[in-house]
Amino acid sequence: MSQFFLLIVSVIITGSLSVSWDMFVSPEVSVSRGEDAVLDCSFTHPRQQDYSGTITVKWGRESDSQPFFQCSLKNNSMEGLGDCSWSGLRFHLDGDPRQGVLSLLIRTVQLTDNGAYYCRVELDEPVDAYQKPTHLTVTGKPQILSLSVMEDGATRRLQCEVEGHPTPSITWLSASTPLPEDQVQTSESDQYRLMSSVPYPEEDQRVITCRAESALGVAERRFPHSNTLLISLTVCSVVVLLLLLLLTGFIIYRLKHRGGNLLKEETCAGASDVSPVYENIEVVVPEVEDRRPADGDVESQPVYCDVMLHCSTSSQHASFKSSTQSHEDKDVIYSPVNVQQ
Repeated sequence: MSQFFLLIVSVIITGSLSVSWDMFVSPEVSVSRGEDAVLDCSFTHPRQQDYSGTITVKWGRESDSQPFFQCSLKNNSMEGLGDCSWSGLRFHLDGDPRQGVLSLLIRTVQLTDNGAYYCRVELDEPVDAYQKPTHLTVTGKPQILSLSVMEDGATRRLQCEVEGHPTPSITWLSASTPLPEDQVQTSESDQYRLMSSVPYPEEDQRVITCRAESALGVAERRFPHSNTLLISLTVCSVVVLLLLLLLTGFIIYRLKHRGGNLLKEETCAGASDVSPVYENIEVVVPEVEDRRPADGDVESQPVYCDVMLHCSTSSQHASFKSSTQSHEDKDVIYSPVNVQQ
């Protein structure tokens, strides 16, 4: 009798506590593939004001018996969230359980993240627990994962693998004309992928297009694959390389030309500053036979000296030589004179 009485009391207490619990979740959350998703969840419990025990948060999928995310912390703790909010994880809480927020952040969602989830909170006593479900919908534009020729014995087919959510439809085209449906074979490889193929004999030279289409967009790919982009990139690379080579050659030429002029200027700098008057220059003039006329007067004969300097420009030497040659005469005697600097 006493055990029956205790059972009734336990049921009454459990029922009263469960009535006092309250939890809010978003019935459905929809995001695009590659974005971050937040599954909203918050709760209140009857001892929220004076509860000093542990709060345990669990997130799981209805298809799994075990939660994929779980963390705990003291309700009266003044410390941080600890492992409940670690930015390095793909799953972590987007809120503070001590304030009744249990929202879950999922980074970079994929199509495989689609499905039903449950939010669960537990206090120290196992009877103090509550959970509710929510649904995550991840949408994805059509994508063509592969387009290649598959050979199975004597059979040769062109196969196209497509992914997307909602599931896209596949159309095969040749010269913008759809191929007959009786040539197309399509099947599901998983919940979000389709495999489709058409006959493609070895002698077939047509360009075949695989097109995937849904309410979110269109994707298509051709076979044989176009090499236009590759050719364009190659041509651009060659042109850039040639321009760099030309620029390098021009810079080297300019540097060499400028260096030669500087060397020439430095070599003759001293010579250009030397006074044209040289002291203590000994000029040796060969003896000249006197030719006196019969009347006894002395006949004067001009004597020219060819003076060579060790440093002179080509233009100066040419000018000097030309001026010397202008005085050539059979009766003129030249004597070289070397000037040492």
